[in-house]
Amino acid sequence: MSTPSQELPQRDLTFREGRAGFSLTLKRNCSISPAGLLCVFAALSLVAVAIGIGFAIAGAWLILPFAGLEVVMLGVAFVLYARRAADYEKIELARDRLTVEVAEAAHTARYEIDPRRARVLLEKDEGYGARVLLRGAEEELEIGRHLDAGSRVRFAAELARRLRI
Repeated sequence: MSTPSQELPQRDLTFREGRAGFSLTLKRNCSISPAGLLCVFAALSLVAVAIGIGFAIAGAWLILPFAGLEVVMLGVAFVLYARRAADYEKIELARDRLTVEVAEAAHTARYEIDPRRARVLLEKDEGYGARVLLRGAEEELEIGRHLDAGSRVRFAAELARRLRI
C-alpha cells in the first residue's frame, strides 16, 4: 500500500526573450500587496478602536489604552512586512552586458557584469537548500533568494545554459 505524495507546485521561471538576450524578474511570493495591507490594517484598527471605545463608554476605560497599543503593535508588524513585500531581483542579458538589479527594502543596487566572464555556481547550504552565486570578474552576487530550493537549482542550470549561448 503506497501513500500519495504531495508535490509542491513548481514555480514558473519565465525568461522573457529579447532580440539580444533575456530578462527575468524574481519577486517574493507575497499574498498581499502593500496597498492591500494598508486597507486590512485600517479595517482592523477601526474595529479594535471601536471595541475599545465601546468598553470605555461602558465603564471599562482601561481597555482603550490596550486597544491603542494593539493598533500600534499591529502597525509595526505590518510596516516590517510591507518593507520587504516589494523586494525583487531583475536579471537582464542584453548584447554584451549582464545586468542584475536587486531591490531590498528601500535600497536598490544595480550590478553590471561581463557575461563572457560570468559563472553561475550552485553552493550547497544546510537548512537553506542551495545558494545560487553569480561570479563576475570582480564581484560575486547571491541571486535567486526569492525561490524555493528546487526552483533555485533549476534556475541556476537555466541561467548557466543561457549565459553560454
